[in-house]
Amino acid sequence: MMLPFGYFELILAAICYYCLSAFRQRRRIMIDWPLLAMLPSLVRCVSTIHDRCAIILNHTGGTFLFKGPRFVNMNMLATVDPADIHHIMSSNFLNFPKGEEFKEIFEVLGDGIFNSDYELWRSHRKLTSALINNMKFLRFVARMNTEKVANGLIPVLDHVSSKGVVVDMQDVFQRLTFDTTCMFVTGYDPGCLSVEFKDVPFSKAMDDAEEAIFIRHVVPKSLWKLQRWLGIGKEKKLKQAKVTLDEVIRDLISRKRKDLREAVIVSKDDAKGVDILTSLISEPQSFGDEMDYDDKFLRDMVLNLMIAGRDTTSSSLTWFLWLVVTHPNVEKKIIDEINATIKSSEVENFKIFETEESNKLVYLHAAFCEALRLYPPVPFQHKAPVQPDVLPSGHRVYPNMKILFSLYAMGRMKRIWGADSWNFNPDRWITEKQMIRHEPSYKFLAFNAGPRTCIGKQVAFAQIKAVGATILHNYKFEMLKGHIVEPNVSVILYMKHGLKVRGLFALASDSDSDSDHGLGPTFCLGLGPPKKIAD
Repeated sequence: MMLPFGYFELILAAICYYCLSAFRQRRRIMIDWPLLAMLPSLVRCVSTIHDRCAIILNHTGGTFLFKGPRFVNMNMLATVDPADIHHIMSSNFLNFPKGEEFKEIFEVLGDGIFNSDYELWRSHRKLTSALINNMKFLRFVARMNTEKVANGLIPVLDHVSSKGVVVDMQDVFQRLTFDTTCMFVTGYDPGCLSVEFKDVPFSKAMDDAEEAIFIRHVVPKSLWKLQRWLGIGKEKKLKQAKVTLDEVIRDLISRKRKDLREAVIVSKDDAKGVDILTSLISEPQSFGDEMDYDDKFLRDMVLNLMIAGRDTTSSSLTWFLWLVVTHPNVEKKIIDEINATIKSSEVENFKIFETEESNKLVYLHAAFCEALRLYPPVPFQHKAPVQPDVLPSGHRVYPNMKILFSLYAMGRMKRIWGADSWNFNPDRWITEKQMIRHEPSYKFLAFNAGPRTCIGKQVAFAQIKAVGATILHNYKFEMLKGHIVEPNVSVILYMKHGLKVRGLFALASDSDSDSDHGLGPTFCLGLGPPKKIAD
């Protein structure tokens, strides 16, 4: 039977449309292959995993079941559903600990607060809160941060400006926060941030460890365990990194005990405050717990706090600076707010901001919140239920099933943040009364949520705002085309190629100023504007 003229073309067009739709669907959603399931698709897109998660979760409504190979336990439920996150992180908290698999993946952290659960975690939480919220420590943090900005950051920025050399601002921020965190935690300044830009094995070891930990999330456990046994690939680097981390921390603890014995360190009543390690060694009885403060405990405590302090803060500062300089209207609002807040005599003079001053800057705070929304320092985390459960979204979960939160994707969800979710817009954080808008933690997860909400949130904001206000008030940044900015592949969200800066010139000094500084140098940043995530 002959088809009427035109029917064949219609059928062919329908088949083409179906094939094209299927192809586009496969691009959006990972292909479920026989036997290997979705693992090949995961491995193929691992270099752009954060953006890929954002695309998939936007397309699937916020929840997606990743199916691993049939012969390994790799099924994961990825979710950014605020109701699911609230259920897991708060209302049913006890059923969703970090779990043994998490501890195994992050074994380099030992038994520290990030790896622990239940009673051990409660003890760590109580102790860390007592240390960080202690007024002596907060005074110490404020003083050390100001001193490091004045004696470390400013000389480096002036140096690269006068020499016209290329510098990576991400590296500068990592060095800054490595020094300050080491000072906060141990009381010692490693002098990482200097014009010499000396190598820092401890910092390099932290980066290597974090990259290896990420790979453990995307390959079968049996594979990375085999690599660990053979001593190859990222597992080899992780082993070497652990040796370096252990050696450096052991030397710091030994030095601290020696200095305390020889009364080199100021007394605990010093009004200027003391570091965390000094408090732990010299006055353990004041914390009212039964923990054994041996070298293993101190090692795990120091490493956990070092990673929390260095990585999250430097990541926040890097993405913040890039976003601000690629949005001149935001930069102008921040500068106008700074000028309206400080004394008129300080507007044209070089100035280093302290915590009390930067805390008054509402729009600056909003800009940091927006940067954290789009580029959270910890881009994902995972949990595992102890007992079977049904999430508010209707998805069933069972013991040992990994539940993945993509914080990076969450900040880009249109159903959570609106049609402009991909856009950098600090105004979304400002209320009609010109105050910071509160967003629930299960929607804005940068500082975690529920009982595990970050203890150091206020300390972190104080530091990044003081640094942010100082560099934006004193320095002008200009863009240079060509440098690619994209996220790296690690458990900490850094820029894959860094944030390259070339000093151009220093503006003329103000003759009426008591400082040698004018308004500061102008920098060229190798950046392009943020790109919208494709559907």
